[in-house]
Amino acid sequence: MADWWQRNVMEPGKLPLLMCLLAFVLTFMTTRTITRLIRAGKGPFRDVSPGGLHVHHVVPGILLATVGGFGAVAAQGQGWGKAAAAMLFGIGIGLVLDEFALVLHLSDVYWSDQGRLSVEIVLLTTAVVGLLVLGAVPFGVDDVDPDEAGRRWTTVAVVLTNFLFVVIACAKGKFGMGVVGAVFPLLAWVAAVRLARPDSVWARRFYREGSRRRRRAAARAARHDARWGGLWRTAQNALAGAPDPAPRGETGDRSDQTGQ
Repeated sequence: MADWWQRNVMEPGKLPLLMCLLAFVLTFMTTRTITRLIRAGKGPFRDVSPGGLHVHHVVPGILLATVGGFGAVAAQGQGWGKAAAAMLFGIGIGLVLDEFALVLHLSDVYWSDQGRLSVEIVLLTTAVVGLLVLGAVPFGVDDVDPDEAGRRWTTVAVVLTNFLFVVIACAKGKFGMGVVGAVFPLLAWVAAVRLARPDSVWARRFYREGSRRRRRAAARAARHDARWGGLWRTAQNALAGAPDPAPRGETGDRSDQTGQ
């Protein structure tokens, strides 16, 4: 284990990236815990609202990410200074991506079904950066013989190919399988080759309204949601918190659309 750590983390200079990832994940988990306590009226935490203006945590997140990003670029070598700046950047990005849906919609959708997109983005980011940390790219590794270099580049090619399938899966509205597929490639490949969800970006671009493929996609999505939608919603609620009930006459429920 020590040899693997030295050769694949320390030699290529991945320690700052690892520290950034850990800070990112811990910040997201801590932030979600605090916001759920605030929502439930428990504990000492309260919203920050100076002068009646609610300051969302994306604001300090942007500031921290800016300072950490510039600090990481300015830091010399691969010492603890760069690692500390990378941690600051990870904390900032964790705060920003926790409210990604709010920034995207320019509306406070944190506790709505649309707000679940933030959690999905965080999970996907964690999976991708985790692969970069654990990846076998030969850059920065000393004394790589041709056989080892070949194995490492093969791994890189597989990871890049799988990332393409992950992007296609997400474009087809299958965010859950795309996120999990970033770590378990078979799921991303299956999601990428099967029919898209009828309300996805892929379907709107490639499936004509009223076409046979569009009808098949709608029927398949309905069967999938009936079978797995409740389980996926329960898992999302456990991680992100249950969304607020939609006002009467509004839908916008996308929580059952992500696991297919």
